[in-house]
Amino acid sequence: MLEAYCIEGVVEAGCDEAGRGPLAGSVFAAAVILDPLLVGDKIHSEWLEMLNDSKQLTDKERQYLRPKIEQYATAWAVVEVTAEEIDEINILKASIVGMQRALDKLGVRPQHILVDGNKWKPYIPEGDVMEIPARTVVKGDGKYLSIAAASVLAKTYRDEYMLHLHEEYPQYHWNTNMGYPTKTHYQAIRQYGITPYHRKSFKLEKEV
Repeated sequence: MLEAYCIEGVVEAGCDEAGRGPLAGSVFAAAVILDPLLVGDKIHSEWLEMLNDSKQLTDKERQYLRPKIEQYATAWAVVEVTAEEIDEINILKASIVGMQRALDKLGVRPQHILVDGNKWKPYIPEGDVMEIPARTVVKGDGKYLSIAAASVLAKTYRDEYMLHLHEEYPQYHWNTNMGYPTKTHYQAIRQYGITPYHRKSFKLEKEV
């Protein structure tokens, strides 16, 4: 099982995002606070032991974990940062902005933040004057339960969103490539051009 917390005895939120690499669609960010007391509880051991980096899980496993996280987390939130905003501020900033917006929506003020990756900006909740301490963790979604839970939520919400976009633009095969730069996606861009959901700041053409 992954680590339950980084600092014992504090309210800790894990943050992660999904969709930094795609050519199209929003990036989704999530924040999750898990009660460490869940760990060791036999009722929750099965799904907690399953938690991992969402990319290491099957879609079936992610769909099983999502309602567990939503039901038993102390607090959770998922937010969307659109392609337009990504183009305006760049994908790295959009990812950080998204995670901080998710923290804003938690409804519970964390005392410490765990962030997947190696980049972060000081986070001061609205109405406060003090920054909440944070720690960036490379591949943190495979190390801490709260980050893994955020990873699962961000991934499942983004995949669901891309399936809806696929219904509008089926020729881009977003139901299978989820907007990522695959051969079929590049071919569709060459044939049909770009959509309002494509990230214009990204390289949307690939040399043949």
